[in-house]
Amino acid sequence: MRSLLVIHNRAPSAEKSLPPSPKARSPESTLRSHGYFVFATSSQDQALRLVKDADAAIMQLPIHAIKGWGGYLLENKPLPLLWWCDEAAAAQSLEACEDDISLDGLLTPSMSGSEIHWALHIGSKQFMERRQWQSEREQLLGRIEERKWIDIAKKILCDLKNVTESEAYDILRKQAMNERKRMVDVATSIVKVHQLLQENKERGAKRK
Repeated sequence: MRSLLVIHNRAPSAEKSLPPSPKARSPESTLRSHGYFVFATSSQDQALRLVKDADAAIMQLPIHAIKGWGGYLLENKPLPLLWWCDEAAAAQSLEACEDDISLDGLLTPSMSGSEIHWALHIGSKQFMERRQWQSEREQLLGRIEERKWIDIAKKILCDLKNVTESEAYDILRKQAMNERKRMVDVATSIVKVHQLLQENKERGAKRK
């Protein structure tokens, strides 16, 4: 991990903050002094171009500003997000301690080269684990959603055809095989057609 994208505030914050210490170094100069290739920007348009070549994004922002930036960057390229926690950013984040922000690590201006190396390394591993967890969660939610459609379709078939749930499941499975579709697609079609017929029936009853 050698190429890093540093994100700054777009404009000076009107919120209460501490002035930077005279000895404070920018993340760019600190990271470059330890051999990293660093891009820096406060523009979303420019960040979109620069992120393509970055291995990680370093957010020199108050915590409340990270969520929007992180979402924007991750839509364009999945990469680790680390917070540059200097005196000013920390002061601007005092009221955001309970915010739900997805970060993979933290860097501070006082870190040595080896500390930065390990923070980036661990952040990269944390990012991969977070991505894996998100993928597994999405798959689980997808399976739950599919199960919901299949269960509703089974109930409709049980009522219409006067069959058991097991028989309704077999009907769905055979229809899916015959049509070369997934069971959930067949189930969804049955549910939507049934809902449409019910709506038409209700409208017809109201007209009478």
